[in-house]
Parts: sequence; C-alpha cells; structure tokens
Amino acid sequence: MDWRLEWKKAAAVAGGFLAFYYLPAGNARFDNSILEGLQLARWYAREHVLLCLIPAFFIAGAIAVFVNSASVMRYLGPKANKLLAYGVASISGTVLAVCSCTVLPLFAGIYRMGAGLGPATAFLYSGPAINILAIVLTARVLGWQLGLARAVGAILFSIVIGLAMHFLFRQDEDQKAAALAAMPVPEAVRPLWQNGAFFASMVAILVFANWGQPREAGGVWHAIYQSKWPVTALSAFLLAAMLGGWFRVAWWKLAAIAAPVAALAVMLPQNPGVAFTAGFLGLAAAINSSGKEMREWLSSTWDFAKQILPLLLFGVLVAGMLLGRPGQEGLIPSGWVAGSVGGNSWQANLFASVAGAFMYFATLTEIPILQGLLGSGMGQGPALALLLAGPALSLPNMLVIRSVMGTKKTVVFVGLVIVLAALTGMLFGALVS
Repeated sequence: MDWRLEWKKAAAVAGGFLAFYYLPAGNARFDNSILEGLQLARWYAREHVLLCLIPAFFIAGAIAVFVNSASVMRYLGPKANKLLAYGVASISGTVLAVCSCTVLPLFAGIYRMGAGLGPATAFLYSGPAINILAIVLTARVLGWQLGLARAVGAILFSIVIGLAMHFLFRQDEDQKAAALAAMPVPEAVRPLWQNGAFFASMVAILVFANWGQPREAGGVWHAIYQSKWPVTALSAFLLAAMLGGWFRVAWWKLAAIAAPVAALAVMLPQNPGVAFTAGFLGLAAAINSSGKEMREWLSSTWDFAKQILPLLLFGVLVAGMLLGRPGQEGLIPSGWVAGSVGGNSWQANLFASVAGAFMYFATLTEIPILQGLLGSGMGQGPALALLLAGPALSLPNMLVIRSVMGTKKTVVFVGLVIVLAALTGMLFGALVS
C-alpha cells in the first residue's frame, strides 16, 4: 500500500468534511452568493450557450476537420511571417467580436491545428477585446479619451502579448513546428475558396445572431441590429446550399430541417432563439447521417463541447458566487471594489486589472458597469485597466485556456494581460489628469 497516496486521500476527505462542517449556511451574504451564482449560470445558459457557443463549437469542429494543417502553419504557424501571422490573428478577432467564452472553441481549434502560440494567443485576446461596437459605445458613453485608449491599447496588446508568449515559449514552439513539419500534408478535398465561403457563412451566423442592441435607436449599428435575423437566415440558407452542393449532404435532409425551422420562426417571431436552436439540432442530425467527413465534423464538434462547456458553466457559477451579477452582490462586497479603484495609484490600477480579469463580462455589459463605478469615484486609469483586462479574460475563460495549453502558459498569458493593463492604466491616468 502506498501510504503517501492514502494520506493524500485522507487529507482530501478531511478537508471536504471540514468545509461542509463549517459551511456558513444561513448567513445572508453566503446564501445570496449561492443564489447569485445560480442566477448567473442560468442567464449564461439562456443567453450564451444556444446563440454563441453552439455555432462556435461547430466552427471549431469544422476547423479541425476541413482546414488543412499546412494552411494553418503557413499563415499562423510558429515559423510564419510575423507581420502576416499577427495581422491575420488580430483582424480575425476584430471581425468576430465575441465574448471571452465564445472565442475559446475557436482558439482551441486553430491552436490544435498547428497555429503558433503567439498568433493563437493574439487571436485569443483580440476576439473579445477588439470589439468595434464596444469601442464606439465606450467613446460615446464614457468619453472619447477612454474609447480611443481602449482601441489603441487592445490592438497593441494583442500583438505584444502574442510576441511575448512566442518568445517566452520559443523552445516549445520550435519543437511543435518540427513535429508538424514531419507530418504528411493531407491532400485538399476541395478548393480553398469553397472552404472559405463555408466558414464565412458560419461566422456570419455567429456574428449576426449575437449582434447586441445599441443604446441609440438610429444609425448604422441599429440598422444592422434590426436586420440581424434576416441576415442570419440568409447565411444559414447559404450554408445549407454549400452543404448540399459541395459536401454531399442530401437535399431532402436539408429541406426537412428548413421547413420546421421556418415554421418556428414565423410562429415565434419574438423568440427567434427557438428556431435558431432547432436549426443547429437539425444540422447535427443531418450531418450525423451523411458521409464520413460529415460525421467527423460532428464528432470533433462534440469533443470541443465536452471539454469546454462543463468548465465554462462551473466557472460562471463560481464567478457569480464571488462577484454577483451586474448590479447585484456576491460574497465580495461591491463597495470593496468601488473603494479600491479611486485615484491613479499602482494599487488601484492593479486591483482594477485583477478584478476585471476574474469577473465575467458579457459583450457590452462592461460599459454600464464602468459608468456606475466612474460615478462612484473610479479613476480614469483604473477604468482603462479594467476595460483592457475584463472583456478578454474571466474565470471561466481561464479554466478552459488551461485545459487547452496547460497551466504554465495560462498563468503567463493571464499575468501578461493583468500587468500590461495595469501599466497602461497608470500611464493613461497620468496623461488625462
């Protein structure tokens, strides 16, 4: 018998027992934190899993099956041209404009297909951070200085963080590049432009289905919001046409999906998520009963879902318990947060950066939260630090990143974001004061 192992098990059992023995059940703040965690998890399941994560899982699964690893290595690999690799990573993130959780399946897909750590982490940061609508709203609501600083800081961060990750782990990157270079290059099944159009249709579905409602009832952003579901439906139609014409999915299967989805969209116009979800469930059934390539796509999609979704939901639950929902309180009193981010000290900027990194921000929710904190005395520097760290990171996000690239790389990535955000906040605070 290995007594060291048995002692570890005994310590774990004893620790669990003591945790439940001294559980502060009945304490108002503790009980409320449990409720806040459950409320946030329920909100996340309703608002993000169906519209954000399901299409993201399908895109990630498609990357693993349909994208040639040689193409990924050429544009995003460790040995790729730096200007091209980081330009592609940053622009891709800007186009997607997703939250810190939705970007994870896409990051996992390109990283596993051979993307270098630098370009992959640049994409991981830029996806949620360089959100054009969020930057415009930041400038309108919080002031043009914060909006401009957020835009410039987020673009530079994605490149600096990517280059730093590549430099710090360059030995691992060289080994990865050598291993991938030794693998045989698979033959292309279809032309690059067909794969490009296929992915563009799915990205359009992801982006437009999640297009947030702007604060002002007018202008370009509101016009796009008003037409989000027709554009999503058109993108879905184009996806179905490509599946039938290029991927050999039977037309009668696609028609069998389209008919009930269209009926649900007409019968439930106020709840388009029902038709949206039915469409993806029908897609899963259709490709599962099609050829080998289609079944591999579904299998890869399911693998990403199994790995990522439980960690995300657990992380959202814990984040809700600790920090509560916007406007609500968890275990950590909101007064502590508001009282720790005044002025422009190193401590205030670092606290804002760390708090932002561990909180969960849905897309655009950081703006009203910051508006309230600024009204309570938050400094301009800490506000920028939170804007640069918050949307790109969260506790759920960190748990998934660790499962993809390991503990050491995750700690370094999170540390870079937090430190750079705090330093940039201090500099910005000094300039505007």
